[in-house]
Amino acid sequence: MSNLLQVRDLQKSFVDTGVEIRVLRGLDLDLEEGERLAIVGESGVGKSTLLHILGTLDRPSSGQVLYRGKEMSAMDEDALSEFRNRDVGFVFQFHYLLPDFNALENVMLPALIQGWEWERARAGAMKLLDRVGLKERVDHRPGKLSGGEQQRVAVARSVILEPQLILADEPTGDLDPRTGEEIQELLFRLNEEAGLALVVATHNRRFAERIGRQVELREGRLFPI
Repeated sequence: MSNLLQVRDLQKSFVDTGVEIRVLRGLDLDLEEGERLAIVGESGVGKSTLLHILGTLDRPSSGQVLYRGKEMSAMDEDALSEFRNRDVGFVFQFHYLLPDFNALENVMLPALIQGWEWERARAGAMKLLDRVGLKERVDHRPGKLSGGEQQRVAVARSVILEPQLILADEPTGDLDPRTGEEIQELLFRLNEEAGLALVVATHNRRFAERIGRQVELREGRLFPI
């Protein structure tokens, strides 16, 4: 394995009614290709903030985030947008599917944005929906899918461009235990079969234990468990 992601002295602060709130305080992290990592911690400690920074949805106040040795803060917005679309897959607690698009169209969307031809995008999306057990539901819009099915669509959408990193923020938090375990198994299968690195922020300690490597975000820093 080689180093995929490096974080050095990462700091993030917000200002609320004139008061500075320091969320991340000199955080360090290394992630290898294909590695699985669980980030645990109390609500409000900054797990989502950290994932957003790792995925370049937000910028740090200071410090470095390097992807394959390349400093993310040195990239302009166009380059960051390309990076997010191509190299990182996002899975959130709420699926954020487009309600007027069916399952197939939702999964195709990142590929079409990337410039794929329609038939190529359709074929890739069909293959993924079959892989996640939704071959018979491709024409259904999100409102006609169960919560677990919606999250499966979101997972398929996150990997259609074959990213090397999936960032999942409480991906099972809005699901019942059985459906949550199905999503866990799906993420693990993608990690093992496609070699994707997987970073999951979760309150679910059992899920975190299954992931393997665990760190706790506390007082703005990461501590091994």
